[in-house]
Amino acid sequence: MIIIKNYLKKILIASSFLLFSSFSYGQNNDEIFIGNKNAKVEIKIYSSFTCPHCANFHKNTYPKLVKEYASKDLIKISFIDFPLDIAALNASKIVRCSTKESSILLIDEIYKNQNAWSAGDKIQEINKKLFLIAKKFNLSDEKLSNCLKDQKLEEKILNDRIDGQKKYSINSTPTIIINEKKFEGNPTFENLSKEISKILK
Repeated sequence: MIIIKNYLKKILIASSFLLFSSFSYGQNNDEIFIGNKNAKVEIKIYSSFTCPHCANFHKNTYPKLVKEYASKDLIKISFIDFPLDIAALNASKIVRCSTKESSILLIDEIYKNQNAWSAGDKIQEINKKLFLIAKKFNLSDEKLSNCLKDQKLEEKILNDRIDGQKKYSINSTPTIIINEKKFEGNPTFENLSKEISKILK
């Protein structure tokens, strides 16, 4: 039974890769994005992995943006870390230690299971839960442990947070930036779509 479950899990992950195989990806210490890197519209999402509003946005609005725009090469969606606590910071580190193909899918899994992994009194407990999620994407305990100890990566994430706060006056998450302009309204798909359509005309 365990073997069958693992096999089905591998099929599911492989299918997910195929789903996004036509998209452009970027994943390194500088940028994580999906869509057309040269698109006329770039949407930056500043978010924290422990933020319930961010999880709600990622589960309900982001997929519609992908389906209607990113999958058609009309926009580029960039993910920028804005961790609100140590648990979110560690989740951001883990995502950036994954491969470019799995980073987007790992973000999906982390937000999908936010209530399960983010609950805990000790950061060690939370880290263990994050490791279990990351292992679905072939990240070993050793690599994950080294990732959490990576001071340069931590500085990069925190500096991005500071730069975003200074540049866009970010005071809550998620904050959506469209072509370098902070979106001030309620970031529903309908509202974002109106703004995107104006630019694409």
